[in-house]
Amino acid sequence: MKILLALIKKEIKQIIRDPSSIIIAFLLPLISILIYMYGINLDSVKITMGIKNDDNSTEVATLVKSFGHSKYVNSINFDNMHDIENAIIRSKIKGAVVIPNDFSTKLSRGQMADLLVITDGSETNTANYVQSYATAISNSWLMTSKYAGKIKNPAINVETRFWYNPDLDSHYFILPGSIAITMTLIGILLTSLVIAREWERGTMEALLSTKVRSIDIVLGKYIPYFILGMLSLTFNVFIEVVIFSIPFKGSYLVLFAVSSLFLFASLGIGLTISTMLKNQFLASLVSIGIGFLPALMLSGLMFPINSMPVFFQHLTRILPPRYYVSFIESEFMAGGVNMIRIENAIFLTILGLILFAVVYKNTKTRLG
Repeated sequence: MKILLALIKKEIKQIIRDPSSIIIAFLLPLISILIYMYGINLDSVKITMGIKNDDNSTEVATLVKSFGHSKYVNSINFDNMHDIENAIIRSKIKGAVVIPNDFSTKLSRGQMADLLVITDGSETNTANYVQSYATAISNSWLMTSKYAGKIKNPAINVETRFWYNPDLDSHYFILPGSIAITMTLIGILLTSLVIAREWERGTMEALLSTKVRSIDIVLGKYIPYFILGMLSLTFNVFIEVVIFSIPFKGSYLVLFAVSSLFLFASLGIGLTISTMLKNQFLASLVSIGIGFLPALMLSGLMFPINSMPVFFQHLTRILPPRYYVSFIESEFMAGGVNMIRIENAIFLTILGLILFAVVYKNTKTRLG
């Protein structure tokens, strides 16, 4: 225990003396939260659309006003198609709705009337927004217009209700998910350098000349960065819940328990890299390649796992961030689902133990 405590004390002193560790643990998460809060928004966006009305009906004029009153559309009226085409080409508008001159006539007869929706197909998401907004606004107007009585009511009326995140605020799941990115940075990026740094500075040779055991070296690296990671987690949760008022409906005890399992697995990845590579620069590149980028792209935070190619869907099964993102989003928004908690905790424990065994096996107590 004396040897282990001495190694832990030495590592903590190195963390305190090395400002990069503190920056990654506290300043980088703060910057990350600010970027995710103010720089990334997956909510419905306000789009500038052109409106060309060829129908002189007074009732149809209210449809044009409906586009102008929508909080999702900034409408601009046009008189001819040439101006609309130029505006779309120059990206002054993202789409346009053209109302034909027989629009009201067909509706008054109970016939199907068409609207022409034009959009720039080079931006797929924006094009979908234009189409969805035009359809929703037109249908809403139609149900309140004098033509509503001429429309046969559908046999089934669908009403959408959102149980979790009813405000449809994307920050409610992006910010909690960003904690996984932060914890990955601490668990992998920092620890991938610690043993490599010992070799570069020549302190590893001095350490191996003592009676230190492999388990002492491993735990001496795990424990200090585990403490640093949990402190960073506390800082992240405080910023998101208290400062940015992100709703938290789960249990803080369960949050910190499962987070400790995720950090345990992430530390294993970083220390595995560090035990295999004796160069800090190479270790940092590898840690970003197999740690940070998969956590961002393959965890399900930004892109649904089910929409990924089959190979990458299977690849995510060995990535700790996949299980942690699923858990932490559920813990924040749904109040914690026991099945999700247990399933993700089991996978994180298994991955953490496997990686711990790999780190222990790769940690040498002899030179050569």
